[in-house]
Amino acid sequence: MYKNKKAGIIGIIITIIILILIVIFSNGENNSSFFENGISNLVMPIQNGLTYLKNKINGNNTFFTDINELKEENKKLTEKNSELEQSLRELENIKTQNETLKEYLNLTKKYVEYKTIPGYVINKDISNYSKTIVINVGKKDGVEEKMTVIGNEGLVGHVVSVTDSTSKVQTIIDTASSVSCSMSTTKESIVCKGTLDDKSSLKAMYIPTNSNVIQGDSVETSGLGGIYPKGIHIGKISKVNNTQNMTDRYALVEAAVDFDKLDTVLVITNK
Repeated sequence: MYKNKKAGIIGIIITIIILILIVIFSNGENNSSFFENGISNLVMPIQNGLTYLKNKINGNNTFFTDINELKEENKKLTEKNSELEQSLRELENIKTQNETLKEYLNLTKKYVEYKTIPGYVINKDISNYSKTIVINVGKKDGVEEKMTVIGNEGLVGHVVSVTDSTSKVQTIIDTASSVSCSMSTTKESIVCKGTLDDKSSLKAMYIPTNSNVIQGDSVETSGLGGIYPKGIHIGKISKVNNTQNMTDRYALVEAAVDFDKLDTVLVITNK
């Protein structure tokens, strides 16, 4: 009985609500506006939220688009940098080649009286016992054993072995080297040999007993011995060592060529 009564009350309340809504909807334009405003107030926050979410998503899309563009730009810059580095290396090679050609030209002008073959050093063995170099010209270029090799500053040595494309040169500072020389002031003959202790000095021996050896005097090839032409600069006397026996005295000759920095050479093919 109680349940039926409660259900009846609920039914009455629902009916009243429906009637009120009917009245509101049937009350013309003002009430319609009020209802629309209510609906609008309810919908607007949802719409604003959806709009914000849309903008956020669009912003993320732009972010990812920017990232992709940056990656592509970085790739292009990396490729451009590689191209510039390659161009720089090529320019350095051209610069080196030009400098080498200038050195060859200067050497050729300096030793115009000789017929020569230009070359450059590709290997060095400047140790205590062996002081040799290898140059990039050989039999196919016309190089033969015992040919004289010179640098811009003076005598380098002579060819001791040859392949088709390379030549081994025994330098004048090698311990096995022996060069017949003359002093510029007295014109007297001496023999210059390589030493174990020094990579830039020669030992001048067999100095005539009555010879006045002058420190700073220039030494050049005498033309004797059958290998080196006459008149090629070797170096200068840096020290004179006198002994009790004048036949044993000797001098040190500072080689004109810096063998540590030697790059370009000329091989003399005629004497």
